[in-house]
Amino acid sequence: LQLNHSGHYSCRGRVDSEMSPWAQSVPVTVTGYPVSGVSLSAQPPCRQVALGDRLVLGSTVVVETGPLSFSWHREGLGALLGTGPRLELCHAGDNDSGQYRCQVSNGDSVAERDPLNVTVL
Repeated sequence: LQLNHSGHYSCRGRVDSEMSPWAQSVPVTVTGYPVSGVSLSAQPPCRQVALGDRLVLGSTVVVETGPLSFSWHREGLGALLGTGPRLELCHAGDNDSGQYRCQVSNGDSVAERDPLNVTVL
């Protein structure tokens, strides 16, 4: 079932060889299903990275309906860090240690997972 399946539906049947008239149509509205099953991952998987090395964080969703938007944040930092399913820090710096969160939205609902704790050594 997709959101674009909303509309008016009716039916009719066949008895022996005769078709019945169409039944009165009924409206059907498909609403979005909540985003669920958000999981976060890190590369390297130990979530520890040497100063200057590359760190990639990823967010995946088990149940999605419609287009998804992603919003990456680090605890204590108000700025938006990224808007895709992956957040890449090409050269991890001293200030990049902390807890990273990703909010995922489908326009109807927002979901997020417990933050990932990242340490820059």
